This record gives sequence, C-alpha cells and structure tokens, in this order.
Amino acid sequence: MATEIKGNVSGFIIQGLSDLSKLQISLFVLILIIYLFILLGNLIIFLVISCDPHLHTPMYIFLQNLSIIDISFTTTILPNLLHILLTQKNNISFLGCMTQMYVYASLASSEYFLLTAMSYDRYVAICDPLHYITRMSRKHCAWLITAAFTVGFLDPFSIVVLISKLSYCASHLIDHFFCDVTPLLTLSCSSTFIVELLIYIEGTLLTLSSFLLTLTSYIFIISAILKIQSSEGQQKAFSTCASHLTCVITLYVTVISLYVRPTTSYSLERDKYFSLLYIVLGPLLNPLIYTLTNTEFNSSFIRTRQRITFILYQY
Repeated sequence: MATEIKGNVSGFIIQGLSDLSKLQISLFVLILIIYLFILLGNLIIFLVISCDPHLHTPMYIFLQNLSIIDISFTTTILPNLLHILLTQKNNISFLGCMTQMYVYASLASSEYFLLTAMSYDRYVAICDPLHYITRMSRKHCAWLITAAFTVGFLDPFSIVVLISKLSYCASHLIDHFFCDVTPLLTLSCSSTFIVELLIYIEGTLLTLSSFLLTLTSYIFIISAILKIQSSEGQQKAFSTCASHLTCVITLYVTVISLYVRPTTSYSLERDKYFSLLYIVLGPLLNPLIYTLTNTEFNSSFIRTRQRITFILYQY
C-alpha cells in the first residue's frame, strides 16, 4: 500500500521530456531558439508601442499588454524546461510548483479576457465608429485591462489552494515538463472530486463566457462588414480585425486540441506535446500576425529603429 503523506510535501520531481532522451540537446537548441524569438518579437512590440505616441491608441495598448502576457507566460515554463534538458536536474520545491502552476493558469486566463476586451474594441470600432473615442477612452481602456488581469489572477486561486491541501503518495514524480493541474491530481492519494468540480465550473463559467463574448462580437462585426456596399470598404474594415481574429482562432484551436477530447483518446504523453504547442504557438505567432501586414506598426518600427540608431551613434 502506498505511503500517504498528509499535508504539504517538500517537493516534486518533474519528469520532463525523458521519453526523448536521445534528442535532449536538439530539443534544448530548438526550444531555446523558439524562446528567444518569442522574447525578441514581443519585446519589439512592447518597445515600439511605448516609444511612439502615434500608437497610444486602445488597439495598440491592448496589443502591448498581450505582449507582456506572452513574455511572462512562456518565461514561467520554458526557462525551467531548458534547465531540465541541459542539466537533467528536475527537482522543484512544493512552493515553487504551486507558484508555477498559479502563475501559468493566471496568465492563461488573463489572455482569454484580454482577447475578449480586444474583440469588444474591434466591435466598437466597426459597429459604432462615431462613438469610438467616447466608448474606448483611456479610462475605459484601462478599466478593461485591469478587469482582464484581475479576473485572470483571481480565477485559479481557489483551485491552486485546494490542490496545495491535497495529500500526496510516496511517488512525487510529475509526469510532465511543468507543474500542471492534471498530472498533480493523478499523484494525489486523497479525493480530487471537489477540485475537479471547481475546475469544471470555473472553466465553464469563465473560459466559455469569454469565448461566447468574443464570438458574439464577431457575429456583429461580420454582419456590419457585410452591410458595407463596396468591396474595398469591406476589405478595409475586415483588415482592422483580421490580426485579432487570427490570434483568437489560434488560441482556441490549441485549447480545444488540448482539453476538448474524448477520454478514450486521452494520453498523458501526447498531452505533453499539446501543452508545449499551446505554450509556444500563440506567443510565437502573435508578433508575426500583428506586424507583418500592419503598415502603421511597421512605419513606427522604422522610426523607432532610426531613433535608437541615432542615439547610439551619438554615444
């Protein structure tokens, strides 16, 4: 009979990607390159928007906060994964594990709500352009961003507290590359019914509500675009929300691939790679999606680069 440990354990062992032990160095290099691209792309977005007053509009302020989330989100997971791949040292303290899980879940929730706020911004811009300045003032914009982060960081708090109170068996090996909810629940010797019920309720109420609000916004947006007489006007209107729509589709497709599957197809090994895809895909693609076809941002990027080059040349 497995030994049960009441209360908090001292720590866990993260298995990582040990099933690909022969490819540890290759994986380390690949994930390091991806992580550096994520940092560089999102840092460029953050700096360009910060330095150019022309971009201090709601759409770009939301984008700037999205870049902050993407940097923080990947930094919560990938550096530790790189450390495990390089050194094979995969111990993590109990507090460190709970903190990683909470920050990861909080930033993921915040991203859902921030994308919902961005969809509302696009809805007002296209469906009610005459009142855009009033409805998306600095005060309203700041309120939406604050609400997204507040709800995002409050959402997983009770779940993490309940998980921290569970009893764990003699084996403290987490079959994952970070402290995620499902692998931790499988280690528990005590009943996880309450935790799973709370996850289901919060996931349904909050994540589904953000999805439905985003979907509703785009139903009105598409309806408004279709009413525009000229094809040029339709194309111009759609281009203002195409980047955001692409990011939303990317996020929810990866989330559905990870969580919305029949139990018969559930595999912990496969979930590791779905999780890795979920963690890196959005933060990696978002900078490309928002900048490649955005002439306004590209012009600001060139001006910012010239300004920085001039300052460096002066020194």
